[in-house]
Amino acid sequence: MVAEAVGTFVLVFAGTGAVVVNAVSGGALTHLGISFVFGAVVAALIYTLGHISGAHINPAVTLALWALGRFPARRVLSYILVQLAGAAAASVAVLVCFGNQAKLGATLPLAGNWVQAFAVELLLTFILMLVICGSALDPRAPRGFAGLAIGLTVGLEAGFGGPISGASMNPARSFGPALVAGAWEAHWVYWLAPIVGALVAGWVWQQMRDPLEETSTRLDGG
Repeated sequence: MVAEAVGTFVLVFAGTGAVVVNAVSGGALTHLGISFVFGAVVAALIYTLGHISGAHINPAVTLALWALGRFPARRVLSYILVQLAGAAAASVAVLVCFGNQAKLGATLPLAGNWVQAFAVELLLTFILMLVICGSALDPRAPRGFAGLAIGLTVGLEAGFGGPISGASMNPARSFGPALVAGAWEAHWVYWLAPIVGALVAGWVWQQMRDPLEETSTRLDGG
């Protein structure tokens, strides 16, 4: 539980912190730099915490793993609660360190177009969860490369989806800044779209996999 809280804290602090630093520095990081930060921190956290908590750091991932039978139902709510707590604490830390800038990196639909944002978030999370399933859950995948594959996926999706929806793919990542900055516009999109996308990806992966595979809940490929 501590690992999930700390992991989500680090993800949100580094990722949304990069958004805020880019704003206050006049674009020193650039959009691609922010995308790299998100991808890199996800990869690092998977290798650091995967063997402790599974390094879900994302309520949509936790729910999808539960739906796949790879995570016990009794732990779902507690995982989600500590992920949200870690994200909220991270947004407070961003506020303290950098001030109330750029809505603390909140995810908002471009030009208020929530339909477009919903579609983008659903598809981005679908791709991310498919990569998680194929690289971390399938025992036939190359060992030890899941963190790299997942981190690269987060980075590339943030690169092209960020300007449209914020490329959250993670309800906790969106919840922290929304709570602390009060930026609740179309917030439901950042819960429903990632959860649906992750669940659909899990179902699609199930149709492709070998039914005799061994089970795993870790995202580090171990």
